Amino acid sequence: MPSPPRDEIVARLTPTVSQAVAEVGFDLEDLDIQQAGRRRLVKVIIDADEGVALDDIAEVSRALSKVLDEHDHVLAGPYTLEVTSPGVDRPLTKQRHWRRARNRLARIRTVGGEELLGRVGPASESGVLVLAGGRVRRLIYGDIERAVVEVEFQQPPAEELVKLDRAADVAADDGGDGNDTEEPR
Repeated sequence: MPSPPRDEIVARLTPTVSQAVAEVGFDLEDLDIQQAGRRRLVKVIIDADEGVALDDIAEVSRALSKVLDEHDHVLAGPYTLEVTSPGVDRPLTKQRHWRRARNRLARIRTVGGEELLGRVGPASESGVLVLAGGRVRRLIYGDIERAVVEVEFQQPPAEELVKLDRAADVAADDGGDGNDTEEPR
């Protein structure tokens, strides 16, 4: 009997894997299953607000091994489990990604084609504050085509962090209407 298609296996296992990951206190970022010789490679990417440590990877691996063994009929054969955290090149696509990238530098392309290199501020349900070109702007998620964190080898400048914090306070006071915010001097 042929094994089910990869997409079908992913669709059937995603709710189970997501629940098992959540029970251990993490978010499921991605589940991928590939054929690797006679075995399947089950790759699970997890994340959390506090980040992911090696002990966390081990804990999630044990929980997932137990769950996947109970669902071995879905995998239809032997598998290798790989649990990892997202790399720095992961696109910022969800509010929680933006929240976790606070104070980091990000390269952003808007749907209008504008390219920004800016420091990420507070993220809300609808958008995020970004300090770019010396100006704090509120970007709506739907207006962002692509965004990814840039690797920095030094601490962010304190004045940028202060500027973002002040703008966040102003946005909270005025309800964050989505307009650009300039810090008074």
